[in-house]
Amino acid sequence: PPVELVVLSACEMAVGDDTAELGFAGFAVKAGAKSALASLWSVSDQSTAGLMAEFYEALRQQPIKAAALRQAQLDMLHDKVRI
Repeated sequence: PPVELVVLSACEMAVGDDTAELGFAGFAVKAGAKSALASLWSVSDQSTAGLMAEFYEALRQQPIKAAALRQAQLDMLHDKVRI
């Protein structure tokens, strides 16, 4: 079965170079993944861990990936995410 979602939650995983325009996220999509989620900037490992845990929890409740990510981001902004 096709891969539904590839998540690259380490720092700057989506940043490419002259030969890899879209970085790892672009590679995942070109390889056939339906969706890819990756960071474009340096982020704290602790914050990323909290956001990703919240994202996966929201994804269980909300099958729309963008909505689950949005909810996780809102929860983080409103200090509802434990780090």
